[in-house]
Amino acid sequence: MDHAEENEIPAAAQTYCVERPIFSHPVLQERLHPKDKVSDSIGDKLKQAFTCTPKKIRNIIYMFLPITKWLPAYKFKEYVLGDLVSGISTGVLQLPQGYSVFCLGVCRFGFVAIYLTEPLVRGFTTAAAVHVFTSMLKYLFGVKTKRYSGIFSVVYSTVAVLQNVKNLNVCSLGVGLMVFGLLLGGKEFNERFKEKLPAPIPLEFFAVVMGTGISAGFNLQESYNVDVVGTLPLGLLPPANPDTSLFHLVYVDAIAIAIVGFSVTISMAKTLANKHGYQVDGNQELIALGLCNSIGSLFQTFSISCSLSRSLVQEGTGGKTQLAGCLASLMILLVILATGFLFESLPQAVLSAIVIVNLKGMFMQFSDLPFFWRTSKIELTIWLTTFVSSLFLGLDYGLITAVIIALLTVIYRTQSPSYKVLGQLPDTDVYIDIDAYEEVKEIPGIKIFQINAPIYYANSDLYSNALKRKTGVNPALIMGARRKAMRKYAKEVGNANMANATVVKVDAQVDGEDGTKPEEEEDNVKYPPIVIKSTFPEEIQRFMPPETVHTVILDFTQVNFIDSVGVKTVAGVKCETIFFSSFIAQVVNDLTRNRFFENPALKELLFHSIHDAVLGSQVREALAKQETSAPPSQEDLEPNATPSTPEA
Repeated sequence: MDHAEENEIPAAAQTYCVERPIFSHPVLQERLHPKDKVSDSIGDKLKQAFTCTPKKIRNIIYMFLPITKWLPAYKFKEYVLGDLVSGISTGVLQLPQGYSVFCLGVCRFGFVAIYLTEPLVRGFTTAAAVHVFTSMLKYLFGVKTKRYSGIFSVVYSTVAVLQNVKNLNVCSLGVGLMVFGLLLGGKEFNERFKEKLPAPIPLEFFAVVMGTGISAGFNLQESYNVDVVGTLPLGLLPPANPDTSLFHLVYVDAIAIAIVGFSVTISMAKTLANKHGYQVDGNQELIALGLCNSIGSLFQTFSISCSLSRSLVQEGTGGKTQLAGCLASLMILLVILATGFLFESLPQAVLSAIVIVNLKGMFMQFSDLPFFWRTSKIELTIWLTTFVSSLFLGLDYGLITAVIIALLTVIYRTQSPSYKVLGQLPDTDVYIDIDAYEEVKEIPGIKIFQINAPIYYANSDLYSNALKRKTGVNPALIMGARRKAMRKYAKEVGNANMANATVVKVDAQVDGEDGTKPEEEEDNVKYPPIVIKSTFPEEIQRFMPPETVHTVILDFTQVNFIDSVGVKTVAGVKCETIFFSSFIAQVVNDLTRNRFFENPALKELLFHSIHDAVLGSQVREALAKQETSAPPSQEDLEPNATPSTPEA
């Protein structure tokens, strides 16, 4: 055992050696055998879609009735107290308090939730918290103000409260502050001793009961003009079919309400999901909202969505599962049907204090700002623009503005990616940004250029310019100079051939005057030997950087797609000096569909990795130097040789 430990190699010092060919694209494809993919026929797809299997039935039931999934796995001892306390607390908070959602869940419209990125959600919910806070101020101060909505509503509400602050109700404010202090202290106690308590103390429930008792005992409404909940009508309206004659007048607003309501719901759901570590299904949320609004419309209810304050109360009082929501709903049903009169004396200031205290977690999201400042200025921009637009334009227009800005940042990121020139970590096949580490060195004669984004119409010109700027090599100028040099070289060789042919013919005529017969007829003249060079004139080198670069490698490791404009851009820089490395299959398919490989020889320039491309370019350069230094072959020295022009 001791001997084994002495010879053990540390993980950092372990090495491996791989011996394989240089994998250009054609060489690699020869070793790979694609799997046969048999696509299902339309009939098979329809059969699969409409086939009823136990698994499919179970998934449908889980989608429409999620209680059938979580209730059998309910941990009674662990969850029941928290859900009970949470349900009661949320229920008492709701004491005073559609149809299109056209279908959106069934149509799997929940995919839009992916566009609500975390900075957007956190900025949006923080702005919503400010809206809720300002709407609660008038109840806390006991002042009468107009209810505002729409653009700048938060400003108008705040100004209205401040203008009427001289008329505040001292008793109402005192009751509210007393409950406020009780809740803050109690929540701190719950947090500090949460490991020892079987369930959080139901502070909100005690606050409602205490506030109702004090208000009723001291007759605060009549004696001190304290605003209370008032009369709660008992019973439900009889069910009735919606008035279909109004559909054509409200369907546009219904769609807008459905989208905004879903966005508010999914934002709150994502916030809590990130906090507690579970996933949210956007389609299931839509179906739940749709069923609630559809059934509620039969009883002439308002359209429903997520309540920011009540969700925070339910989460803050220890709710673990949907059972807490069920209990809260049952409490509301009980109040509506029978016991509503018991809470008619409840001061509105008590409810506003409960809501404001539970907004604490949302206001803590302002701490995101320094975090995003350090990590990502773009995400900071999304957070701030979402918050500001939702705060001043309202949650509906603010949400639309935020989503548009978030999408624009995606375009900006792909349009302005980072471009890097890579170098080799010596004696390895690892290639890293040369500007990042001192140990990384460029390989003489080779430039490795990398982009961390797709190449498409929005950044193709920027990509071409960055390639020239970063590598110091302009492939287009090199190609132009090469073509010009080849034309000039061909012209010089052609002129030399013509001059030599004239000399031979004149000599033949002179020989004929002396009575001698020329060796050949005019159409069969022998030309003197012309030696064809395999190198290009030196004027090409003026387009190259001072340190001679014979190869530019374009690393496509982080390119996940390329459109037709991008293909044309890459095609504009392809030449003998350009190699391509680390293509993913999708990019190769994009290039093939856009006829990039009309010349099959171009596939020889594709390599499996950067290291393969480096080795391939070094081998090709060595062969070129060997050919240049070799003496002219017998074929080059034979007469009637015509100038051969190497392909560009």
